[in-house]
Amino acid sequence: MFRRERSIPLRGSAAALCNNLSVLQLPVRNLTHFGVVHGPSAQLLSAAPEGVPLAQRQLQAKEGAGVSPPLITQVHWCVLPFRVLLVLTSHRGIQMYESDGSVMVYWHALDAGDASLVQAVFARGIAASGHFICVAKGPNIVLSEELAGHQTPVTDIATEPAQGQDCVADVVTADDSGLLCVWRSGPKFKLLTRIPGFGVPCPSVQLWQGTIAAGYGNGQVRLYEASTGTLHVQIDAHARAICALDLAPEVGKLLSAAEDTFVHIWKLSRSPEGGYIEVEHCHGECVPDTQVCGARFCDPSGSSFAVTGYDLAEILRFSSILSPVQQRKGRPNWPTCYKQRRIQSPTAHRSSPLPTRSCCQHTVSHW
Repeated sequence: MFRRERSIPLRGSAAALCNNLSVLQLPVRNLTHFGVVHGPSAQLLSAAPEGVPLAQRQLQAKEGAGVSPPLITQVHWCVLPFRVLLVLTSHRGIQMYESDGSVMVYWHALDAGDASLVQAVFARGIAASGHFICVAKGPNIVLSEELAGHQTPVTDIATEPAQGQDCVADVVTADDSGLLCVWRSGPKFKLLTRIPGFGVPCPSVQLWQGTIAAGYGNGQVRLYEASTGTLHVQIDAHARAICALDLAPEVGKLLSAAEDTFVHIWKLSRSPEGGYIEVEHCHGECVPDTQVCGARFCDPSGSSFAVTGYDLAEILRFSSILSPVQQRKGRPNWPTCYKQRRIQSPTAHRSSPLPTRSCCQHTVSHW
């Protein structure tokens, strides 16, 4: 179970963008950094564990070429082996700063190409893989090279350490058609497999222990085997489009947030018998009358998370009231989903008005 803690006030509000929240925990300094986008600026906040804001900074999108001011599309902290960089993406380019936003260390302008073509140019989707920072630009991925893998704009990128193993999928990208591309990083990135879409955008994707968690515009969360593209589990998790996914890697908790005002937490694990993916629902939280646009765990153990909403001038914080042992085990009173089963949430079929309280049960059905 989670309880709501003291919220963190924002000077502005959060824009209606998917994945519009980034969190960086600094255990040594007992601080947590939060990043939120609104229009041409990104707001950075440092807060103590009790939610007291200690410092705030605003970063503006670099102008580049053009008449109108550029809009920031995402802010994200990239943890590299020897440093942490703050990355901003916009319609004009990619900006990289020191972790506190004090110094810009790199600026990459986007090429608008042929002005006669009616095509938007923007960057969106940020992730770190080893020494590489991966940023999605239009329909391609920009790394140390430009890799063609998508025909529609990329929406999100996720990575996990490959730990030096060969032929291991450690990067996954998603696009507006729902297509997923699975890559192996390195001096030369290699496309390992494509997981076909089904005409529904995939705004957010995560990667954990060789499992891809993809959130779709129809409210579904699908879990795939990264190496083969095999579908393990389909969860009818939300009534409206999913706007954010996040993973707590230490315990395998998956957070899903959607425009139906709900945030759900799921426990992922592999069955020791057949290696199938198992899913347990741990918690459901409703943020009434709010179009949720960002949600992130605040620590690797998944004991707390934060939420942003469109036109909401605060960051909402929630922390677990379970003991450390209970947090590791999750809540066993929710149904478990094995391979070739589907979890269906009652909230996944609710229509307007938006629900005002969290659901209490899920049903499990076979495919």
